[in-house]
Amino acid sequence: MTELKLPSIDYAAIAPILIMLGTALLGVLVEALVPRRLRHVVQLTLALLAVLAALTMVVLNADERMITAGQALAVDGPTLFLQGAILVLAAMALLLMGDRTVERGGAFVAQAAVTAESADDRRQAEGRNGLTEVYPLATFAIGGMLIFVAANDLLTMFIALEVFSLPLYLLCALARRRRLLSQEAAMKYFLLGAYSSAFFLFGVALIYGFTSGIPGRTAGVDFATIHAAVSESPASKVLLFAGMALLSIGLLFKAAAAPFHVWTPDVYQGAPTPVTGFMAACTKVAAFGALLRVFHVAFADAAWDFTPVLGAVAVLTMLVGAVLAVTQTDIKRLLAYSSIANAGYLLVGVLAPGRDGLSGTMFYLVAYGFSVLAAFAVVTLVRDADGEATHLSRWAGLGRRSPFFAGLFTFILLAFAGIPLTSGFTSKFAIFGPALDGGQAWLVIAGVLTSMVLAFPYLRVVVMMWLSEPGESTPTVTVPGGLTAAALMIGVLATLVLGVAPAPLLDLATGAAEFVR
Repeated sequence: MTELKLPSIDYAAIAPILIMLGTALLGVLVEALVPRRLRHVVQLTLALLAVLAALTMVVLNADERMITAGQALAVDGPTLFLQGAILVLAAMALLLMGDRTVERGGAFVAQAAVTAESADDRRQAEGRNGLTEVYPLATFAIGGMLIFVAANDLLTMFIALEVFSLPLYLLCALARRRRLLSQEAAMKYFLLGAYSSAFFLFGVALIYGFTSGIPGRTAGVDFATIHAAVSESPASKVLLFAGMALLSIGLLFKAAAAPFHVWTPDVYQGAPTPVTGFMAACTKVAAFGALLRVFHVAFADAAWDFTPVLGAVAVLTMLVGAVLAVTQTDIKRLLAYSSIANAGYLLVGVLAPGRDGLSGTMFYLVAYGFSVLAAFAVVTLVRDADGEATHLSRWAGLGRRSPFFAGLFTFILLAFAGIPLTSGFTSKFAIFGPALDGGQAWLVIAGVLTSMVLAFPYLRVVVMMWLSEPGESTPTVTVPGGLTAAALMIGVLATLVLGVAPAPLLDLATGAAEFVR
């Protein structure tokens, strides 16, 4: 009789994941047991403390380099760096979610099942306290993202993909106002996300077939087996290329890369703005963390085959994001196309060879995350009686109506445009430099040209805010509550510091830029 052996698990190494998932389960119990009037404070405090505890464990694990949990999770430099980035950015997003002073009752609907545009819907929009279920959902999503960047086999990665995707589908549908738009966004995201997950799973099946038949090895979808199969498997290379293509579809969908970007503008526009910021920052870190691990660890020996294809995707993504951003009339849709273009720049970093490309990509993810969360924090403040005023025409003259917040938004837009002394400049330099050194000049040229195009919509908003006269339709800028103000100031200061003194974070990223195999 064969004796079953349990896999060895280093619980300290995976403590950040356990903390977030355990807190999510505890949050479900809070919803059932704590009185309604206390839930908001309890849930928000619980979520923030969990993020702080998980971040503390990431710092304590800084020197760990191992594969644990039955070869399912890799704890190495990129894992810990990206987990730390997700947790810091998630804390900012939770602050935005928890603020109930900018919008009376918060950004979320008071009752999820209320019929859109009904009398009940109008009553709840007037200020009833919003759902507190958003906090367990957000902590589940954060836990899934932490697993996603640590996954050492494709099945674990797929499970993590579903763990953080399903809560996001729900969160997108919970906007307090514009309920139909919010529900439409969630439905589009769910349907397209389901298709992308199916592509990913089909890719896993094909890769499993490709790994069969390696002398002395059992077929599997862990990254060590896949890495060995790329050079040793007698199976047809068609299985490898088809599997890589299908896996890439699932990952590039989450990264919002063209041509798998079509969900992004609608979802960014319809979702509650704090959730939009959460997706723009944290989901992008998770998606590119997985892309880096898959292509730098599992398929590293097939770089000659996938680089031209992913390079073409990067150029298309940059082009689509930059050109279509010019045509947008809604600030959230403009930031969505900006996010798509930035996904293209990040793909340049993914394809840059060596440690410098990996460290530059990780630095870019952190710098962009801070900036985009600060941008959405400002968007939540510009509002009228009907809620957020996101149409660009409404922002005309905002600089004269509220010069301080218009100035902050101008600084953030200049960072997006890559102006020196902002994090946008240093982050682009961090990925374009290694790409140029690695012989990817064509990608760098495409990146520079599309950056010039993308600067136009940013500068157009700046000109509208400062050089136009405020009209009757110009909205007011709400005085932010303490939570929104904290998130905004953290994002702006990080954007400034990473532009003026990026060396500490760059050194940290460079020191962490080595995968365990």
